[in-house]
Amino acid sequence: MPIFRFVLVAVAVLVAAVLAFPQSVPNGIGRLGSLVETFLPWLALAVPVLLGLAWWRRSAAGALAALLPLAAWLAQFGGHLLPRGEQPHHLVAVQHNVSDENADPAGTARTLIAARPDVIGLEELLPAALPAWEDALRADYPYRTVHGTVGLWSRHPLAEAAPVDIRPHDVGPDWNRGLRAVARTPHGDIAVYVAHLPSVRIGLEGFDAVRRDESARRLAAVLAAEPLGRVLLLGDLNSTVDDRGLRPVLSLMTAPPRDFAFSWPARVPLARIDQILTRAMVVTGIDSLPRTGSDHLPIAARIRL
Repeated sequence: MPIFRFVLVAVAVLVAAVLAFPQSVPNGIGRLGSLVETFLPWLALAVPVLLGLAWWRRSAAGALAALLPLAAWLAQFGGHLLPRGEQPHHLVAVQHNVSDENADPAGTARTLIAARPDVIGLEELLPAALPAWEDALRADYPYRTVHGTVGLWSRHPLAEAAPVDIRPHDVGPDWNRGLRAVARTPHGDIAVYVAHLPSVRIGLEGFDAVRRDESARRLAAVLAAEPLGRVLLLGDLNSTVDDRGLRPVLSLMTAPPRDFAFSWPARVPLARIDQILTRAMVVTGIDSLPRTGSDHLPIAARIRL
């Protein structure tokens, strides 16, 4: 087999293997595994490249090999392309990192309210902008609690509101990006958490998610001790549900149906790093909402108890 054809087939097999078994990519060097898992659906872009190279070199073997990653992608994500009918639900939740540079709280609030949610979790709330957010949401969401830069607005009364400490070990006490409250809904009490995990960075040393992963473990410890049965987690977790860095949290919560409701970056959404996770409840559908003044898109989930 000519060397070019061999390389083409080998690359196709490798991409297919990563798509089928992303957990096999090691995380020891630059957290490569987490990086691959975060953007896993986009490995589909390798298929047209491989097919183009196979056509250029008139390689039937290369073209056939390019179908392997296509088959692996369809097995993983093909279900996302199928239409889903509206299913019965009891609550709607919205999650949005509103951005500390958002110049239009009122317009953003209108977009969120249009989804008619029962609860709204927000991150990157600056003290100077908080009055504008309160004014924009007060009429529809009279119950609210804010701790640090995260907040929760609700149609239903809130009780037991308190901050949740998810700080990495090297961060000071003024870093407050977690809260818990109990929503007194007509369907019973629900423990609602709002969390904003540390950002990740891609640099010369790879995918830097050390602080994010530590914060996820601290959040998981709090969730494990939660006394209420029904739990709702709204947050910018700075990762997708496929990223092994969130396994401590995901082992305690249920992820929504897998689909392409991406939330970041708002201009060209590539991944859903904003999450709505549940315990003892089921997310029947999840959607990205229209763009606001943030670099994230809001997401809305319909929840059945």
